[in-house]
Amino acid sequence: MDFDEVADELYAGDPAEFVAVRNQRAKEAKAAGDAALAERIRALRKPTLAATILNRRAGSPELEELARLGEDLRKAHSALAGADLRKLTRRRQELVNQVLQAERSMSEPVAREVEATLEAIVADPEVAALALAGRLSTGADSAGDQWLTSGFIPRPKREPAPEREKPATVSHLDDRRKAKREAADAAASKAEQERIAKAREEAEREHKRVAEFNRLRREAADLAKACKQAEIDLARAERRAEKSTEKANELRRRLADAELEEEAANGETTAAQATLDDLRSEAKRIDEALEEF
Repeated sequence: MDFDEVADELYAGDPAEFVAVRNQRAKEAKAAGDAALAERIRALRKPTLAATILNRRAGSPELEELARLGEDLRKAHSALAGADLRKLTRRRQELVNQVLQAERSMSEPVAREVEATLEAIVADPEVAALALAGRLSTGADSAGDQWLTSGFIPRPKREPAPEREKPATVSHLDDRRKAKREAADAAASKAEQERIAKAREEAEREHKRVAEFNRLRREAADLAKACKQAEIDLARAERRAEKSTEKANELRRRLADAELEEEAANGETTAAQATLDDLRSEAKRIDEALEEF
């Protein structure tokens, strides 16, 4: 038995049997003389439902591509490559949606935790490694990864204004050239205004999308924290229950021993009482015989 074999067995198995199997394997390791392995096994956390769902998808194409997307997104963000960043962000959402669609039976809270964990796989290489190995124990979030939630909106590149004709000297400026230059100026001004308006609209749409994305991520992060605290409380309750069971078993053993001792003492008391009664009867007989003399 080694640690990886036990971890694979536990996280690939039924969550309802996790604690019982974990404790049994820890006892087996301790009985085999490997106390350190037993302690490591006992420290394994029971996975949440969301973590179980993703553990069963370990090695799937969606999770592997999400893990690769993380590095690509970081490079695009560092390079301020707006087009690449938007393309990769859309692909990330497509992959997240594919997993959510494949697990339609999930409740809404579980679905939110799964979605937050999928986003964390992109943002955090350590979470990605756990997911690919099928070793997630709880949901995760990437609220601390500012590169993912910074709302980066690349500024549109300024296009050079159409070249204007070099102004002629005052002496050679006629109405025709003046009208042509004014028309070119008006066209360039209109094109610039349209470009600015389009850039503003795009920036506003991006800002609203990022704001909504960040709001949903905050909600997912809050839920993940609540689930994590519930997991901690559950683990504590399980440890207290285990200690209480051990204490109850010890008290039962002591009670059984006491009952045996009581039964033995009662037998001895009965035998002693019978002997005393016999002696008293014999003494009475002797007294009666003495009185006849």
